[in-house]
Parts: sequence; C-alpha cells; structure tokens
Amino acid sequence: MAESEALRRTARQLRRTVVDIIHHAGSGHTGGSLSCAEILTVLYDAVMRVRPVEPDWPDRDRLILSKGHAAPALYATLARKGYFDPAWLKTLRRIGGPLQGHPSVRTTPGVDMSTGSLGMGLSIGVGMALAGRQTGRDYRVFVLCGDGELDEGQNWEALMSAARWELGNLVAVIDRNRVQLDGPTGQIMPLGDLAAKLESFGWRVFACDGHDVAALRAAIEAAVACPAPAAVVARTVKGKGVSFMEGQAAWHGRPISDEDHARAVAELGGEPT
Repeated sequence: MAESEALRRTARQLRRTVVDIIHHAGSGHTGGSLSCAEILTVLYDAVMRVRPVEPDWPDRDRLILSKGHAAPALYATLARKGYFDPAWLKTLRRIGGPLQGHPSVRTTPGVDMSTGSLGMGLSIGVGMALAGRQTGRDYRVFVLCGDGELDEGQNWEALMSAARWELGNLVAVIDRNRVQLDGPTGQIMPLGDLAAKLESFGWRVFACDGHDVAALRAAIEAAVACPAPAAVVARTVKGKGVSFMEGQAAWHGRPISDEDHARAVAELGGEPT
C-alpha cells in the first residue's frame, strides 16, 4: 500500500514537471504526456531493470517511446531517476539542446531509440527483442504506444512478426486515451475491440485502468511473465490531472499560456520545476 502511494505521488509530480517544462519551452505535447504518467512511473520505479549511472548497461531493459511526442514525460522521468541533471529540463526544445521535441538517442542519456515518426516503435522493439535472443541476453523490451498511432499499418506487421518469432521478451503498453491530434480515435479511425484484434495477431492481452498504479503494475508484470509477446491495454485519459485539458484534442500539442499554467498548477500541486 505504501509503495502504491509512493508511485501515485511520483506520477502526480511528473505531471507538474511536464506542465512546467512545456510552459517554459513555449511548445510541446501536453495531453499525451499527462496520460502516460503512471505508465512511465510504474515501468521505471517498479518493473524495469536499469542503471541510470550506466545508461548503456548491456543487460538493461529497453524502453522505446513509440509515441515520441510524449517526450516531456520521458525526460522528466529520466531526470528524476538520475540519467542527467534535472536542470536540463529547462532546455526542452531548445535548438541544439540535449532534450529535443522528440527523443534522440544521440543527445539524451537513457533514450534507447530515437522516435517521433509514429508507428515505428514496435518494429524496432521486435528487432531489439530478437537481438537479445541472438546474443543470449535476458533483457526485456517495452514499447509504449499511443492508440492513435495504431492507425499506422507498420504496427500490425510488427505484431505479426513478434508472434511469428514468439518474442516473450517483448511487451507493448498501449496508452489507450482515445484521443489523437484531430479528435477522438473512434471518429478518426475506430479501433473496435482492440484486445480482440491484438489477440487475433497472436498476442496475449492484459487490460487495466492506466491510472491505477497497482492494477497497472499487475498487468505489466503478467505481460512480462508470458512466454509469448504480450500487450497491456492501459485505459487512460488524455490530459489527465488538469480538468480543462482532460479528453480534449486541442491539448494534444497546444502551448501553455501563463494563465493556463497557473490554473494547471493550482490543480496539480507539487513542487515547481
């Protein structure tokens, strides 16, 4: 119980940090960063085997942020874990800076793959998982996908490949917030029964409330234990934690004004970044 409360507090502070750094940068993707706060917190604090002081440790678990626009949430997590100086967070989206608008493996310690072109993450994850098998390393590969990016056909090719090769060291976590850039996913490109679709491609599926840290951890750990590739469908809310952002496509990538920042901070609380 105490551990779950610690995870919840960490996720709340993560949201505050995201709002602060996007406001400071004058641009960035708020809605999708807020929806995956618990997912990243549970992965880095309760599931993944990593060494922040040795970011290239060969046996580390890998995370691919396929929804690369949620980079602010990943950067806030990596800074908190000690991959780099938290002062870097104020350089978000600065030209030539270490924290680009989408993750870059060349500039940011702790980033395992550059992402941003949606739909590529699962294919990269398949390659990393196969490499682990071929080299005899027991690391796990986690791919955090958005539900909007599942519109991209490359995802489904990767799903078939993972099942074909029985990649039990590969876990996809789908941030099922049901809102993408142009509106609700159900209006843009309906996914229907997502769990049934994933299962039909040979994947094991675990669904949960993506903001319930205990349920989320249980689902991810169950997925990790599977001998076959597994997906966690995490039901989330776009813009979670800030009432006027929740469920709003307009907050996919809208700048945060001084007034909106003050309103968001009043709701989120936490420590300033």
